Amino acid sequence: MIKYKNLYLLGTSHISKDSVKAVEKSILKIKPKIIALELDRRRFNLINTQNRRRFSLSDVRNFGIKAFLLNFIGAWFEKKMSKKVGTKPGGEMKKAIELAEKNKIKIELIDQDIQYTINRLMRLITRREKIRFIKDLIFGGEADSFNIKKVPDKKDITKIINKIKQDYPSFYLTVIKERNEFMAKGLYSLMNKFPIGRILGIIGAGHEKAIVGEIKLLEKK
Repeated sequence: MIKYKNLYLLGTSHISKDSVKAVEKSILKIKPKIIALELDRRRFNLINTQNRRRFSLSDVRNFGIKAFLLNFIGAWFEKKMSKKVGTKPGGEMKKAIELAEKNKIKIELIDQDIQYTINRLMRLITRREKIRFIKDLIFGGEADSFNIKKVPDKKDITKIINKIKQDYPSFYLTVIKERNEFMAKGLYSLMNKFPIGRILGIIGAGHEKAIVGEIKLLEKK
Protein backbone atom coordinates (compact mmCIF):
# COMPACT_ATOMS: atom_id res chain seq x y z
CA MET A 1 0.00 0.00 0.00
CA ILE A 2 1.13 3.55 -0.77
CA LYS A 3 0.07 6.50 1.40
CA TYR A 4 0.15 10.05 0.05
CA LYS A 5 -1.38 12.76 2.24
CA ASN A 6 -4.98 11.62 2.93
CA LEU A 7 -4.91 9.03 0.13
CA TYR A 8 -4.21 5.34 0.64
CA LEU A 9 -3.71 3.23 -2.49
CA LEU A 10 -4.08 -0.52 -2.18
CA GLY A 11 -2.83 -2.55 -5.14
CA THR A 12 -4.74 -5.78 -5.67
CA SER A 13 -5.07 -8.77 -7.97
CA HIS A 14 -8.55 -9.51 -9.29
CA ILE A 15 -8.15 -13.27 -8.81
CA SER A 16 -6.29 -13.43 -5.51
CA LYS A 17 -7.75 -14.50 -2.17
CA ASP A 18 -5.03 -12.44 -0.51
CA SER A 19 -6.46 -9.33 -2.16
CA VAL A 20 -9.92 -9.97 -0.71
CA LYS A 21 -8.38 -10.28 2.77
CA ALA A 22 -6.23 -7.18 2.20
CA VAL A 23 -9.28 -5.12 1.24
CA GLU A 24 -11.18 -6.18 4.34
CA LYS A 25 -8.17 -5.54 6.59
CA SER A 26 -7.46 -2.13 5.04
CA ILE A 27 -11.04 -0.89 5.35
CA LEU A 28 -11.25 -1.95 9.00
CA LYS A 29 -7.85 -0.40 9.79
CA ILE A 30 -8.05 2.87 7.82
CA LYS A 31 -11.76 3.54 8.34
CA PRO A 32 -11.98 5.62 5.16
CA LYS A 33 -14.52 8.32 4.47
CA ILE A 34 -14.48 7.31 0.81
CA ILE A 35 -13.63 4.10 -1.03
CA ALA A 36 -12.51 4.80 -4.59
CA LEU A 37 -12.73 1.80 -6.89
CA GLU A 38 -10.95 1.05 -10.16
CA LEU A 39 -14.30 0.58 -11.86
CA ASP A 40 -16.49 2.50 -14.24
CA ARG A 41 -20.27 2.52 -14.00
CA ARG A 42 -20.73 -0.37 -16.46
CA ARG A 43 -18.38 -2.75 -14.64
CA PHE A 44 -19.69 -1.65 -11.25
CA ASN A 45 -23.22 -2.57 -12.32
CA LEU A 46 -22.06 -5.95 -13.61
CA ILE A 47 -20.20 -6.77 -10.40
CA ASN A 48 -22.87 -5.39 -8.10
CA THR A 49 -26.01 -6.81 -9.72
CA GLN A 50 -25.35 -9.85 -11.85
CA ASN A 51 -23.63 -12.16 -9.38
CA ARG A 52 -21.66 -13.47 -12.35
CA ARG A 53 -24.62 -14.13 -14.58
CA ARG A 54 -24.11 -15.17 -18.18
CA PHE A 55 -23.54 -12.48 -20.80
CA SER A 56 -26.68 -11.46 -22.67
CA LEU A 57 -27.66 -9.35 -25.67
CA SER A 58 -28.19 -6.39 -23.35
CA ASP A 59 -24.47 -6.54 -22.49
CA VAL A 60 -23.66 -6.17 -26.20
CA ARG A 61 -25.85 -3.08 -26.33
CA ASN A 62 -24.36 -1.64 -23.15
CA PHE A 63 -20.73 -2.25 -24.02
CA GLY A 64 -20.66 -2.06 -27.80
CA ILE A 65 -19.60 -5.05 -29.89
CA LYS A 66 -15.82 -4.47 -29.75
CA ALA A 67 -15.82 -3.71 -26.04
CA PHE A 68 -18.10 -6.68 -25.42
CA LEU A 69 -15.84 -9.12 -27.28
CA LEU A 70 -12.69 -7.98 -25.50
CA ASN A 71 -14.48 -7.93 -22.17
CA PHE A 72 -15.76 -11.45 -22.89
CA ILE A 73 -12.21 -12.67 -23.61
CA GLY A 74 -10.95 -10.98 -20.44
CA ALA A 75 -13.75 -12.46 -18.35
CA TRP A 76 -13.07 -15.92 -19.82
CA PHE A 77 -9.37 -15.63 -19.01
CA GLU A 78 -10.02 -14.39 -15.46
CA LYS A 79 -12.50 -17.23 -14.91
CA LYS A 80 -9.95 -19.74 -16.17
CA MET A 81 -7.26 -18.35 -13.84
CA SER A 82 -9.66 -18.06 -10.90
CA LYS A 83 -10.34 -21.81 -11.03
CA LYS A 84 -6.67 -22.35 -10.27
CA VAL A 85 -6.76 -20.17 -7.17
CA GLY A 86 -10.24 -21.01 -5.88
CA THR A 87 -11.76 -17.53 -5.90
CA LYS A 88 -14.08 -15.63 -8.22
CA PRO A 89 -12.79 -12.79 -10.43
CA GLY A 90 -13.31 -9.35 -8.92
CA GLY A 91 -13.69 -10.75 -5.42
CA GLU A 92 -11.80 -7.86 -3.88
CA MET A 93 -14.09 -5.31 -5.52
CA LYS A 94 -17.19 -7.20 -4.34
CA LYS A 95 -15.79 -7.25 -0.82
CA ALA A 96 -15.10 -3.51 -0.94
CA ILE A 97 -18.64 -2.78 -2.13
CA GLU A 98 -20.11 -5.08 0.51
CA LEU A 99 -18.14 -3.45 3.36
CA ALA A 100 -18.81 0.06 2.08
CA GLU A 101 -22.55 -0.56 2.08
CA LYS A 102 -22.42 -2.25 5.48
CA ASN A 103 -20.43 0.60 7.07
CA LYS A 104 -22.14 3.40 5.13
CA ILE A 105 -18.93 4.47 3.39
CA LYS A 106 -19.27 6.54 0.23
CA ILE A 107 -18.17 4.74 -2.97
CA GLU A 108 -16.57 6.64 -5.84
CA LEU A 109 -15.88 5.09 -9.25
CA ILE A 110 -12.64 6.49 -10.65
CA ASP A 111 -11.93 4.45 -13.76
CA GLN A 112 -12.42 5.52 -17.34
CA ASP A 113 -15.43 4.15 -19.23
CA ILE A 114 -14.46 0.72 -20.56
CA GLN A 115 -16.09 1.35 -23.94
CA TYR A 116 -13.99 4.49 -24.48
CA THR A 117 -10.81 2.67 -23.42
CA ILE A 118 -11.40 -0.29 -25.70
CA ASN A 119 -12.45 1.88 -28.65
CA ARG A 120 -9.17 3.78 -28.23
CA LEU A 121 -7.26 0.51 -28.09
CA MET A 122 -8.96 -0.85 -31.21
CA ARG A 123 -8.11 2.30 -33.15
CA LEU A 124 -4.44 2.24 -32.16
CA ILE A 125 -3.55 -1.44 -31.94
CA THR A 126 -1.23 -2.66 -34.70
CA ARG A 127 -1.39 -5.86 -36.74
CA ARG A 128 1.84 -6.99 -35.10
CA GLU A 129 0.32 -6.60 -31.64
CA LYS A 130 -2.78 -8.55 -32.65
CA ILE A 131 -0.67 -11.47 -33.93
CA ARG A 132 1.47 -11.43 -30.79
CA PHE A 133 -1.66 -11.37 -28.62
CA ILE A 134 -3.11 -14.45 -30.35
CA LYS A 135 0.19 -16.31 -29.95
CA ASP A 136 0.43 -15.41 -26.26
CA LEU A 137 -3.21 -16.38 -25.73
CA ILE A 138 -2.65 -19.80 -27.31
CA PHE A 139 0.84 -20.65 -26.11
CA GLY A 140 1.05 -18.60 -22.93
CA GLY A 141 3.38 -15.74 -22.09
CA GLU A 142 5.86 -14.86 -19.41
CA ALA A 143 3.03 -14.20 -16.96
CA ASP A 144 2.77 -17.98 -16.58
CA SER A 145 5.96 -17.89 -14.49
CA PHE A 146 4.32 -15.75 -11.78
CA ASN A 147 2.38 -17.09 -8.82
CA ILE A 148 -1.18 -16.09 -9.70
CA LYS A 149 -2.36 -16.86 -6.17
CA LYS A 150 -0.43 -13.85 -4.87
CA VAL A 151 -0.39 -10.16 -5.65
CA PRO A 152 2.84 -9.68 -7.65
CA ASP A 153 5.64 -7.92 -5.81
CA LYS A 154 7.12 -4.63 -7.06
CA LYS A 155 9.91 -6.34 -8.97
CA ASP A 156 7.50 -8.63 -10.84
CA ILE A 157 5.09 -5.75 -11.51
CA THR A 158 7.87 -3.68 -13.04
CA LYS A 159 8.89 -6.63 -15.19
CA ILE A 160 5.31 -7.21 -16.37
CA ILE A 161 4.71 -3.52 -17.20
CA ASN A 162 8.01 -3.19 -19.05
CA LYS A 163 7.14 -6.31 -21.06
CA ILE A 164 3.72 -4.90 -21.97
CA LYS A 165 5.28 -1.57 -22.91
CA GLN A 166 7.71 -3.34 -25.20
CA ASP A 167 5.41 -5.94 -26.78
CA TYR A 168 2.07 -4.10 -26.69
CA PRO A 169 2.75 -0.32 -26.85
CA SER A 170 -0.85 0.47 -27.85
CA PHE A 171 -2.20 -1.55 -24.93
CA TYR A 172 0.26 0.11 -22.55
CA LEU A 173 -0.78 3.58 -23.73
CA THR A 174 -4.55 3.11 -23.63
CA VAL A 175 -5.11 0.55 -20.89
CA ILE A 176 -2.35 1.53 -18.47
CA LYS A 177 -0.93 5.03 -19.00
CA GLU A 178 -4.07 6.90 -20.01
CA ARG A 179 -6.13 5.18 -17.34
CA ASN A 180 -3.52 6.07 -14.71
CA GLU A 181 -3.88 9.70 -15.74
CA PHE A 182 -7.68 9.49 -15.64
CA MET A 183 -7.78 7.83 -12.22
CA ALA A 184 -5.20 10.27 -10.86
CA LYS A 185 -7.44 13.20 -11.84
CA GLY A 186 -10.39 11.59 -10.09
CA LEU A 187 -8.44 10.89 -6.92
CA TYR A 188 -6.87 14.36 -6.95
CA SER A 189 -10.35 15.87 -7.14
CA LEU A 190 -11.50 13.74 -4.19
CA MET A 191 -8.43 14.70 -2.16
CA ASN A 192 -9.25 18.38 -2.65
CA LYS A 193 -12.95 17.91 -2.01
CA PHE A 194 -12.38 15.90 1.18
CA PRO A 195 -9.00 17.15 2.53
CA ILE A 196 -9.58 15.77 6.02
CA GLY A 197 -11.30 12.44 5.43
CA ARG A 198 -9.26 9.40 4.51
CA ILE A 199 -9.63 8.07 0.97
CA LEU A 200 -8.91 4.43 0.21
CA GLY A 201 -8.26 3.69 -3.44
CA ILE A 202 -8.56 0.02 -4.45
CA ILE A 203 -6.80 -0.45 -7.76
CA GLY A 204 -4.96 -3.11 -9.71
CA ALA A 205 -1.41 -3.81 -8.55
CA GLY A 206 1.02 -1.79 -10.62
CA HIS A 207 -1.04 1.41 -10.82
CA GLU A 208 -0.16 2.82 -7.39
CA LYS A 209 3.22 4.45 -7.98
CA ALA A 210 2.29 5.86 -11.37
CA ILE A 211 -0.97 7.33 -10.06
CA VAL A 212 0.78 9.08 -7.15
CA GLY A 213 3.28 10.46 -9.66
CA GLU A 214 0.42 11.82 -11.79
CA ILE A 215 -1.22 13.40 -8.73
CA LYS A 216 2.04 15.16 -7.89
CA LEU A 217 2.18 16.53 -11.43
CA LEU A 218 -1.38 17.82 -11.09
CA GLU A 219 -0.43 19.60 -7.85
CA LYS A 220 2.28 21.54 -9.69
CA LYS A 221 -0.14 22.95 -12.28
